Amino acid sequence: MPMNGSQIISRLLREEGIDTVFTIAGDHTLPLMDQLARDGIRFVDSRHEQAAVDMANAYGRITGRAAVTLFTTPGHANAISGLNFAHHLESPVINIAGCAEQSRLGQGASQEIDQVGMARPVTKGAWLVPTASALPNYFRRAFRTALSGRRGPVHLTIPVDVQTATVNKDVRFLPAASYRQMGALQGDPDRVAAAADLLRSAARAMVVVGNGAYTITREDLEAFTAATGLPVFTEEAARGVIPDSHPHCHGHSDPRANPVARRLANADAVLFLGKKLDATINFGEPPFLAPDVRIIQVEIEAGQIGLARGVDISIHGDVGAVLRQLTAAAADHDWPKSPLHAELAQAWIDEQRQLEARAAATRGGLHTMKVHQALRPLLGADDALVFEGSDFAFYAMPYYPAEKPHRWFTNGTAGMIGWGLPFALGAQVALPDSRVIVLTGDGSFGFNGMELDTAVRLNLPVVVVMGNDAIWGMDYHQQADLYGRTVATELLPTRYDQVATALGAHGEYVETADQLPAALERALGAGRPALVNVRTHGTPSPITEWIMEVKREAARHESSR
Repeated sequence: MPMNGSQIISRLLREEGIDTVFTIAGDHTLPLMDQLARDGIRFVDSRHEQAAVDMANAYGRITGRAAVTLFTTPGHANAISGLNFAHHLESPVINIAGCAEQSRLGQGASQEIDQVGMARPVTKGAWLVPTASALPNYFRRAFRTALSGRRGPVHLTIPVDVQTATVNKDVRFLPAASYRQMGALQGDPDRVAAAADLLRSAARAMVVVGNGAYTITREDLEAFTAATGLPVFTEEAARGVIPDSHPHCHGHSDPRANPVARRLANADAVLFLGKKLDATINFGEPPFLAPDVRIIQVEIEAGQIGLARGVDISIHGDVGAVLRQLTAAAADHDWPKSPLHAELAQAWIDEQRQLEARAAATRGGLHTMKVHQALRPLLGADDALVFEGSDFAFYAMPYYPAEKPHRWFTNGTAGMIGWGLPFALGAQVALPDSRVIVLTGDGSFGFNGMELDTAVRLNLPVVVVMGNDAIWGMDYHQQADLYGRTVATELLPTRYDQVATALGAHGEYVETADQLPAALERALGAGRPALVNVRTHGTPSPITEWIMEVKREAARHESSR
């Protein structure tokens, strides 16, 4: 039977299990929006397109399904920074944008920009769909690309004339299993055996489970650690897959943010499961890894193998499937007891004590760690924490454990700010029965603070805990330390709690330590969106101190030449 382009798109999305679209309405998407609404699609509408992509980013990351965003032409320009963040976090997002009729493109059409060209550098693929009859092929390509290998966002520009055009011939709708990989690609058995032998022969082997380890389960990882006894660190999407409280897990793997992970430098062998050899570990080079360390890299994306440095054993395959192969290979042998667990556990205890000792500082307001000391006892394993890049959040990252999957989020390698609140809203959509808490600074909050309006309108009870030091902290401290003055890094101690109240959320203002527990409890128990505005004094976090020391050392080295 005849179908128009919007009807075809709606059917294609529903065939993929899509029931939610993150959006802001606009002229070039109105025909499609009307059809999606007729077909029962839920709309989560934000106040800025970047924020909508950040919401979809969280939703796709948590559910493991592709999340869909939908914008008009100028809205697509606003969405680019969100797509960049999703690309870094490797979250599957199908970004759809409308545009003017194709017959006028290139002639100064309404709001015309090169949407595909803008999207291509920050997605896994970007295409313009030329006809309504071509929609199925383009959507199959989009979902296949977003969900294969290392996941990520893709973009489709769909002109208005394609949305409204009628296709008179029958349109074929295929099951997902017929056009994209659904099984698990196993690793070469000989390389798996060699990897198990290398790990067993090492004296101080460690494991890092990375952002590309989408298919690893808690059962798989616990079976592997039970067979080998090896210590494990986790990052990004892998946080909480094995809980930090597990005796074989020692927390976040980023040595810049978690001093415990700097013990990776003592390893003589490291198994990287879906972990890129990127800047977070100095590309696999000293000081984060030893010069003679032996590396095993398990990757679903063959192009990532040995990208930054050579590795001793590479295994191309589904990371979860390869881990099960490694466990089976390990079970055939006795493994020596690792000497590292006691050392790493003590390092974690020492780091917690050092962090908490900083809370004694009271200059000009509360120390950040006072806030975290008050908040942590109020949280449970099912609560989702969003650490938005700031000194306030960087103090928190090594302090709060990850106990369940999809409950512990950072800005990864993108270094983005402004994503925290909208990302939390997307997480709340995906986790309606969990509490979602954003730990953010006042500078970061300013980017998308109006999404509190979205939270109130859509009844998404996210709680924002803000450290308000009235500076752009990381840059302010670097300027003061390295240059002797600060430039364009000072803000006002704004009453963001009053802004929250004006938008219909619950607001709290805290200036003293004795006010903290009750204010946090009221916000967490409000049952609606809430913001706790804590007046803190600015102090550099451990990661900021580390960055400054690296830069000071580089300057000393340069001056000595």
